[in-house]
Amino acid sequence: QLQLVESGGGLVQAGGSLRLSCAASGSIVRIRVMGWYRQAPEEQRELVATITSGGTTNYRDSVKGRFTISRDHAKNTVYLQMNSLQPDDTAVYFCYADATTIPTLVSNNYWGQGAQVAVSS
Repeated sequence: QLQLVESGGGLVQAGGSLRLSCAASGSIVRIRVMGWYRQAPEEQRELVATITSGGTTNYRDSVKGRFTISRDHAKNTVYLQMNSLQPDDTAVYFCYADATTIPTLVSNNYWGQGAQVAVSS
């Protein structure tokens, strides 16, 4: 099993910055991909950014140039630096991991509990 614990959400004015962190713990064999999704009220969950174990990143178009995802392999932690935040970025942000754990040795998807990000205009 794997647990994801997020931190760093909050309320910020438009144009401001926030940094989300997500630490993975448990009987981890390998984490292939870590990332962030978000879900606004009455909207579907959408991909924000992902990063592979090799460092390849992927961003949704609307956050390119403003958000940066990074990963600390030693700490099994992923970060999302969010700059130039806009009201449309308001959502609950969920950490995600595609990982293999003991004892199943099967790849599964794991989700954090969510961190609220609110951007005021």
